[in-house]
Amino acid sequence: MDDANPKEARKHMGKGIYLLPNLFTTGALFAGFYAIIAAMAGRFEIAAIAIFLAGLLDGLDGRVARLTNTQSAFGAEYDSLSDMVSFGVAPALVVYLWSLVHLREVSVLLGKLGWLAAFIYATATALRLARFNTQIGVADKRYFQGLASPAAAAVVMGAVWVCESYDIAGSDVTYAAFVLTIAAGALMVSRFSYYSFKDFDMRERVPFVALIAVVLIFVFLSIETATVLFSCFFLYMLSGPLISLFRWNRKRTRLAETGDDAPPEA
Repeated sequence: MDDANPKEARKHMGKGIYLLPNLFTTGALFAGFYAIIAAMAGRFEIAAIAIFLAGLLDGLDGRVARLTNTQSAFGAEYDSLSDMVSFGVAPALVVYLWSLVHLREVSVLLGKLGWLAAFIYATATALRLARFNTQIGVADKRYFQGLASPAAAAVVMGAVWVCESYDIAGSDVTYAAFVLTIAAGALMVSRFSYYSFKDFDMRERVPFVALIAVVLIFVFLSIETATVLFSCFFLYMLSGPLISLFRWNRKRTRLAETGDDAPPEA
């Protein structure tokens, strides 16, 4: 048996890792870790903003790796582990410390359900990432199966950010936070299809109206950043079930029409 390949593999493994894309991944990991520290200090708005920053950096690391041709198996694994912290553990702890922890003031049972909801969210993130990693190169790149973990984190943290902006205490919206946390976790492990925007080409020509729309989005973001971001990601979260419902209804209608037109069986 030729042992040249294992030696060659060990030789390449010793050369190190690509620095640039992994710097963005490390930045996303740091933002997620800082969100936990900020939440422990009661600075929940800062914690939510840190998660959004992690999402921005997470979106850049893969693009930078592709543009600079520095993709690697190490980078993919590191990115997945970073996502687990930034979009799984950190949002779960932030929403728990912000709101769900107050359920124990109602009853012991609800208090346990509060941390259980946070755990379900974190577990759903791990399952979502594991499923995504096993479907690379197989699934349709245009769609995600289940809500992506950065989008789920953006919905939950967007709610925290909006409430903090309007001086709404987490203790006042414990039940809403509980439902939102469970819903985001369930949608991550669902089979609903979500548009991934990976086939969106920035180099293509677009209508002038599209440019105006982009300008308006930036204007609204500068006025009500938290509200606009939460609204956009919340609508995106709803798009999966709505698209699936539309497809199911269209398929049922087509089958009904086919059945009506089909000749009777002998």
